[in-house]
Amino acid sequence: MLTKRVIPCLDIRDGRVVKGKRFENLVDVGDPAALAARYSDEGADELVILDISASLQERRPFFEIVRAVAREVAIPLTVGGGIRTIDDITELLHAGADKVTLNTVLVDDPRLLSRAAERVGSQALVASIDATGGRSVRVKSATQETRLDAVEWGRQLVSYGAGELLVTSIDRDGMKSGYDCDLLRALHESVRVPIVASGGAGTKEHILDALEAGNADAVLAASIFHFGEIPIRELKVFLKSRGVAVRI
Repeated sequence: MLTKRVIPCLDIRDGRVVKGKRFENLVDVGDPAALAARYSDEGADELVILDISASLQERRPFFEIVRAVAREVAIPLTVGGGIRTIDDITELLHAGADKVTLNTVLVDDPRLLSRAAERVGSQALVASIDATGGRSVRVKSATQETRLDAVEWGRQLVSYGAGELLVTSIDRDGMKSGYDCDLLRALHESVRVPIVASGGAGTKEHILDALEAGNADAVLAASIFHFGEIPIRELKVFLKSRGVAVRI
């Protein structure tokens, strides 16, 4: 049985971790490096940090923050936001990231994945899909609509070289109403790479559902960890008691 992963997410704006609902009404949560260190100590399997304003502001990734976070953690680190070139990807990996996640840039240049895979390998490339209304893809921090279907887009991204998919339900983000298991299942049936579920965690049962009913390989969450609602170790003990293979 493959081990399932629990992944806290740090959404970063102007150098600070923030959290909101449906990508809006953001509130300050804390310092990225300090929160990252806490989650590493508490037993997180990986960590995702996203610069949520980089694409909107058309600026490069936050390399210094990545270096600061990497110094504080002993777990794999995935970084996204503002990535537009292979040089951005390699510089982030040199700064301490283990993987990078690409989103907006892929709509204009999906073959960036193919070129990057030749340089760094698919295992370092995560394609991020933000979906609303079930399967409609949005980009630029969910502010721009596309005509892409999330499941078909996922298939294309894997064919171009994505080694993992990070799938976020915009409608459920921060709402604590549960993950979009229908979308997760549809993607699981369509691709042969790991799927990380994001958007909607409010209870331990929601996370269990994403892993079992949604067939996700990992769960990403923010609010329940940032505000101390569900400690990571407590969550893992719960999952293990329900037969889910996790590292404790």
